[in-house]
Amino acid sequence: MTAPARHQTARDVIPARTLESSIEHWLAAVEIRREWLDHGLSTTPADRAGAEDRLTAIYARHFRPRPRFRWVDSPRQALPSLTGLPTHDVLQRWVMPRRPPGVPPLASDIAAGLSRLRGALDDAVSHPDLDPSRLRRDKGKPWPVLPPLEALDAGVPLREVLRQGVRDALRTSLADGFYLPVRAALSAYGRLPVAWYGQQEAHWIGYYDLLRRLGFARYRPADADHLDDWAMLARSCGWWWPGEDVCVVVERPAVIRTESVPGGWHGQVRPRQGDGGPVEYRDGWRPLLNR
Repeated sequence: MTAPARHQTARDVIPARTLESSIEHWLAAVEIRREWLDHGLSTTPADRAGAEDRLTAIYARHFRPRPRFRWVDSPRQALPSLTGLPTHDVLQRWVMPRRPPGVPPLASDIAAGLSRLRGALDDAVSHPDLDPSRLRRDKGKPWPVLPPLEALDAGVPLREVLRQGVRDALRTSLADGFYLPVRAALSAYGRLPVAWYGQQEAHWIGYYDLLRRLGFARYRPADADHLDDWAMLARSCGWWWPGEDVCVVVERPAVIRTESVPGGWHGQVRPRQGDGGPVEYRDGWRPLLNR
């Protein structure tokens, strides 16, 4: 089927008002995505009080008292404080049928709680405007990747356009662009314990926040509060490592330099090389980021 014929078929199936509504939702989503990208790339000093308050709430969800907080100026500066914290391999043992003896580390409980939260948030997403498409596709075949307005016009569901254009786009910018390369740069110093990434977790936080703000999801109060804890961290600080007694938290970078991803339709950015490096932390550390 030719593109014009495909588009006409989509218009025949999807009422004009529904398509118009989807476009309106998408334009609102672009603004929310921009907001969360700004949080993910922020270089303002951390809101230490706000971050500590929400980290204390996350500890309390897992029946731990408020920890002592140790603030550092870069992930590299954190390394001496991370001795004994669990790696991904250690956490993996706690999801196996034969678990290690003793009590799981806090990081394992946080990871499990976060998995449950995302599942609950997914289950709460329901709205007739999300899935109006009857565009045929073969079973198992992915939806086409098109510019967003063209995708909606072609009959791609709004749900899929939001996934590609918000969650995946923010992940490209923040995870693939920054925290994964920074983590790789730290591998020269040895295996890194499990961390969470504060502001650069905005790719999934922003997606669920968007669904709530556009009226596509009604989260249970407890789940909404839990999401708000993570959202506040994304607005407040950089990486963090939860120990039983001490939580190590990283200040936001002093400098982040970006450029647009060539051919990106969703505002994706990547580290900009040159000019002294794409990222500089407040202690002067400039990790070499490959792209």
